Amino acid sequence: MRSSVALSLLTLLAVTPPAAAQSTGEEGRSEMTAARAALPADAAKVLFGEKTTPAALAPRPIGSYSRGCLAGAVALPIDGPAWQVMRLSRNRNWGHPRLVAFLERFAEAGRALGWPGLLVGDMSQPRGGPMLTGHASHEIGLDADVWFLPMPTRTLTADERETVSAVSMVNMKTRELDRSKWTETRAKLLRAAALDPEVERIFVNPPIKKALCDWAGGDRRWLGKIRPWYGHNYHFHVRLACPQGAADCRAQAPTPSGDGCGADLAWWLGPEPWKPSPPEKPRPPLTLADLPTACRDVLAAP
Repeated sequence: MRSSVALSLLTLLAVTPPAAAQSTGEEGRSEMTAARAALPADAAKVLFGEKTTPAALAPRPIGSYSRGCLAGAVALPIDGPAWQVMRLSRNRNWGHPRLVAFLERFAEAGRALGWPGLLVGDMSQPRGGPMLTGHASHEIGLDADVWFLPMPTRTLTADERETVSAVSMVNMKTRELDRSKWTETRAKLLRAAALDPEVERIFVNPPIKKALCDWAGGDRRWLGKIRPWYGHNYHFHVRLACPQGAADCRAQAPTPSGDGCGADLAWWLGPEPWKPSPPEKPRPPLTLADLPTACRDVLAAP
């Protein structure tokens, strides 16, 4: 059965499709230029997309994952002992300090499982907020995309970070898991992320969720955090819960109880989610007035 949560998320998806990890840096820049040219100057996407540095304020996620901004962002270093940041030209390797800390420890945990290291895609912009392209969330510094492609044993060049493609785990024509690409280590990596107490949910393509349900065995307490969703075949999307004491962070509704391997997943694996939807009337772009009031201070801060 299609839940009300899925319906609300579908509305967001209709506005902004998930980012494609396989898009090159040059393609991404062209898309951003075209998007900027098509928007009015006061569009929130334009205002936040123009900011290249974080707001010099105390770290604070403001608003919701899909309508908010970020004060006091910090950058994930582009190179670490167990991670490398991709698509540097997007300048989207920013997040709340809790997200950066999570990625650093998750990268080390992955290495202990036999994963060479993380290739990290989009996190947030320097001041969060809506993006010109690619995401309907990632606005408050608590979301990160991690590629299903493992980090190589050498440091990638700047050019390679713009051109190397991620690898899809799903045959999108048949909507089935590509078993020539999928590995148990990837399953272990997702389980490790889901078991982290700060992680609220992880978005993956539906056949990946099905593979995890089949693999999990008796310990299924983590599976409920793994949420099937469109896209997310080249990367998985990790979302942290609002940090303790973050009064301006709007928490998302809790995930449903159980492992999520029943009727909800069956719906995602059926034909219904993939039927073409009638085109919707374009909505006016969000402006600063549509975001929490505190986002004005974030935008105006040095």
